[in-house]
Amino acid sequence: MCIEIERRFLIKNNDWEKLINHRSYIIQGYLSSCPESWIIRIRSEDNIFKLTLKKYITKSKNFEFEYEIPKIEGEKIISEIKNPIIKERFYLLFQDKEWIIDRFKGKNFPLEIAEVELQTMDEQIQLPSFLSKEITGLKEFSNFELSNKPFSNWDKKYIKFLAGLAK
Repeated sequence: MCIEIERRFLIKNNDWEKLINHRSYIIQGYLSSCPESWIIRIRSEDNIFKLTLKKYITKSKNFEFEYEIPKIEGEKIISEIKNPIIKERFYLLFQDKEWIIDRFKGKNFPLEIAEVELQTMDEQIQLPSFLSKEITGLKEFSNFELSNKPFSNWDKKYIKFLAGLAK
């Protein structure tokens, strides 16, 4: 069984940029509309297309099944997505753990989110100094929700509040 365990954070500064190992460009969208059920995602990263089935289990834990599909089929599906998520993804290593930073583009600019996958729910990790508020389990920050209610449409007072937390 494929279980994804991750923690997610907002970012307070760009100190992470000196740790970048690799970057990629991602376009993704959703083929399902109900977050309480299985979420079906199509993603293009480095011209590789994958369909993913995800289902929420707990705050930081999801079922996740991922399948590569042919490029021509992936391109057709993505071309039909109404509200794609567009982001630049950065991979970095900190304290022997791979971290991912997503820098959102388009309607979700200037949102930046860091995440790390864990082996177990109780795994202890060192948190980098560039992190601010933990957003693990906050559904409004999920990519699925951001495709339905982009960051640019959020209440400006809430965005200012988050910016204050990130400092």
